[in-house]
Amino acid sequence: MLSIDPKEIPTAKLHGYLLGAVAPRPIAFASTIDAEGNSNLSPFSFFNVFSANPPIMIFSPARRVKNNTTKHTLENAIATKEVVINVVNYDIVQQMSLSSTEYAEGVNEFEKAGLTMLASDKVKPFRVAESPVQFECKVNEVVSLGNEGGAGNLIICEVVKLHINEDILNENGTIDHYKIDLVARAGGSFYSRARDGFFEIPKPIATLGIGVDQIPANIRTSNILTGNDLGILGNVEQLPSSEEIQEFKNTTEITISELPETNHKLAQEFLAKGDVKTAWKILLVK
Repeated sequence: MLSIDPKEIPTAKLHGYLLGAVAPRPIAFASTIDAEGNSNLSPFSFFNVFSANPPIMIFSPARRVKNNTTKHTLENAIATKEVVINVVNYDIVQQMSLSSTEYAEGVNEFEKAGLTMLASDKVKPFRVAESPVQFECKVNEVVSLGNEGGAGNLIICEVVKLHINEDILNENGTIDHYKIDLVARAGGSFYSRARDGFFEIPKPIATLGIGVDQIPANIRTSNILTGNDLGILGNVEQLPSSEEIQEFKNTTEITISELPETNHKLAQEFLAKGDVKTAWKILLVK
């Protein structure tokens, strides 16, 4: 394994490792205005939501590594204490990327990217009309993390109003992850289209899984079953009873082998289909 002391490599190289490893990251498409009222629009992937009550989001315009200058978004947020955070979906990802061009101060990235300026209700910066969700925010605090190139600046924002395109809602009135079609940032020039990679994992909140440590050793040390397989197996509340296993043995049409490895492969197939109960019975039958 490559082990690195951050202080012993150039900042640009460290930046690449950080962005490549901590990914994909959501994108804050931040709209601000300067003291003269000029609009600015720029994306930032050092971003997330950190609280619901109060509703707090934080994004970080880092100082430029190459020349240690600051970005207009940071300067505007400090000056006016307001920002609109627009989410980025696949329909506007190319325009979002174009807006990240380092245009001169005063140039309107809305116009350069061909995006529509939509007036906000509670703050002065404009919203991106094409964005499916827009958050009007007051800037509570800006925390500088350093003075050298690459240092972040945490812009701590409180959401004072949000706007949601109803087309992305499902029948329950909640956001449909497929309809919103968000994109996320990775390292270099790579992005991820979120809906193409969705999968579900039952949350172990309402239940108390037995844990991997309680899986019989001959299964836990299998050369076939992966860590993910063991995680699924350990998320059950209890193992099948001896009566259930015997009934399964007497009635199943599944061919059970005398070779543990064969049965482990078979159980793995059922795990992949989400049939954890059958997988456990295959593993425990004798």
